[in-house]
Amino acid sequence: MNDTPGWASPGSAPSDGREPDASGPAGSDGRPGPEQSADRPRQSGDAPREPGVKWSKDQPPAAQWSAPTPGAGGPGQTPPPPPGPGWGAPPPRGPGGQAPWGSGWGGPPPAAKPGVIPLRPLGVGELLDGAVSTMRTYWRTVLGISLTLAVLTEIAAVLLQGLVLDDANTEVLDDPSATLGELTDVMGDLLLSSAALYGITLIGTVAATALLTTVTSRAVIGRPVTTGEAWRDARPQVLKLFGLILLLGLIAVGIAAVGALPGILVSVSAGAEVGFGLTLLGLLAAAVFAAWLMVRLSLASPALMLEKQGIVTAMRRSARLVRGSWWRVFGIQLLAAIIAYVVAAIIVIPFTFLAAAFSGDGVTGFVSTAGGDIGWTFLIISGIGSVIGSMITFPITAGVTVLLYIDQRIRREALDLELARAAGVQGPGATGGS
Repeated sequence: MNDTPGWASPGSAPSDGREPDASGPAGSDGRPGPEQSADRPRQSGDAPREPGVKWSKDQPPAAQWSAPTPGAGGPGQTPPPPPGPGWGAPPPRGPGGQAPWGSGWGGPPPAAKPGVIPLRPLGVGELLDGAVSTMRTYWRTVLGISLTLAVLTEIAAVLLQGLVLDDANTEVLDDPSATLGELTDVMGDLLLSSAALYGITLIGTVAATALLTTVTSRAVIGRPVTTGEAWRDARPQVLKLFGLILLLGLIAVGIAAVGALPGILVSVSAGAEVGFGLTLLGLLAAAVFAAWLMVRLSLASPALMLEKQGIVTAMRRSARLVRGSWWRVFGIQLLAAIIAYVVAAIIVIPFTFLAAAFSGDGVTGFVSTAGGDIGWTFLIISGIGSVIGSMITFPITAGVTVLLYIDQRIRREALDLELARAAGVQGPGATGGS
């Protein structure tokens, strides 16, 4: 094998003992011929070289040992440009002359961001920013959906409170001479009204979650969606989503009942004083277990909507995605809930005091009644504040849940590759319009 000029070490002989263009064999006495001796360094005792014989004219000069480039070294050829930053460039030196680790390599390419989030595992701030960016970028669709559902929900809630809840004779609760039957009737009316109010709120939450899930999933790949398109895509799964949320609520109530049951049985058999502590302990343990289970099943809603799964399958899917990341999912959702609650409180509380001021009795009258006879003025003004608060908090809570589901699938199933293909991203770092 012959070494090509430019790759052989200076002073080394060809691997088969002759130049590529040498036609004669080496000397019979073992000494190299004139062509061979011209390519090895001069040693002590060697005869003077013949004039005109040059040493390795094709070898690169010192300090420029590099791979040969086409046309390099020939007459009229331009020399190759100096190496740029990155590959082959000397890394910058830090204190003490040490090169920082990874410098000179350029680092990994940035992740593609065709929509509201980069297609890679996300941090907490990026999840929150993605939810807000979705609301800001597609504000017509997002706020239109949220406002419509918040208005419908609040109108139903105001009518329920004004026509049904206000008729309940809550003064009986403050009457020490009230009979057990009267107290039972009032408590039954209040529980029924509260359950109806919760059902109305649940319907609005389910509808908002269904529609905003579709909008957020499209925003990830930079594709806008209208309200009509979101409804057409979400409509087949709305009843399943309602059943899922209702089932999760029943599971939580069932866990609480099971936790309190031993204490209740002890209270019936041995007295309330003995069973109170056990009941309280059972409820505390049930609350801890219910919180753990609800976090494991918290991604069932986007799994049901985006994967078109059934209720039980979506719950199992959520449990698999959350496994090993419970604390992270819990912390992110708790932070999102706190932010949504604070934003809602900042909006609702001023409207509540304003409603109390215009209702006639003022704030002191509102506090003293504590949910007794509430006038229509108070209900309408406070309802306006609730509508504005829900319009803003619906996209935040739904968006964070959907983005957290997508983030978990990116971490476990490399969903970012599929999203990049869906967005038409050609390479790393490419961005699409949003």
